[in-house]
Amino acid sequence: MLVRCGNCGRESEWPHPELGCSACGTVVLVPVHPVQDETKADAPADAPADAPAGSAQGTATGAASGTASGTAAARPAFRPVTIRTARDAVATAALYLRWLGFRDVRQPDAARPLPSAAVDLRAPGLVAQVDPTTAPAGLAAVECVWLNGLTASGASVYFALAGYTPEARSRADELGIPLFVMDLTGMPQPLNDPADALVGKGA
Repeated sequence: MLVRCGNCGRESEWPHPELGCSACGTVVLVPVHPVQDETKADAPADAPADAPAGSAQGTATGAASGTASGTAAARPAFRPVTIRTARDAVATAALYLRWLGFRDVRQPDAARPLPSAAVDLRAPGLVAQVDPTTAPAGLAAVECVWLNGLTASGASVYFALAGYTPEARSRADELGIPLFVMDLTGMPQPLNDPADALVGKGA
């Protein structure tokens, strides 16, 4: 299959990349889409019915991403995983961060129990916290992840199942921390402008 390298722009035959889970051994094949004519991919949504298939596909991809950003449009739609346990919430946040473009997102050891409070996720240039509890994340939690991000010289991101207190949301806006809220379907939703910006441009 002819695809374009995202780093150097070279078009060549590439195999399907694979992602392996070190915890359970599951191997995921990442779909690779053929190179499309950029002029066709940017065709308007009301293109005529006899327009080339590549044009319609490019338009649908952009609409599904919910943003006009080229980076976001290039990503496939995020596939949520149903959240049943606290570890599911952490795994979902890690998957979402990888979908945003963060590499080498590290999760807690599966053999160890999760802490009762927020769980750290780390990646190069990133410090994220996931709060899988049923209480809204508060001001101290937001400031804590911000300080951890400063210490690690990375971006700070917060995920919560039960949302945030008004004070936490206000402080996150002041500090520019993206806030995401997750429901039990496993789909993180951006809750403030920094989160919208992160989804739009990616990592």
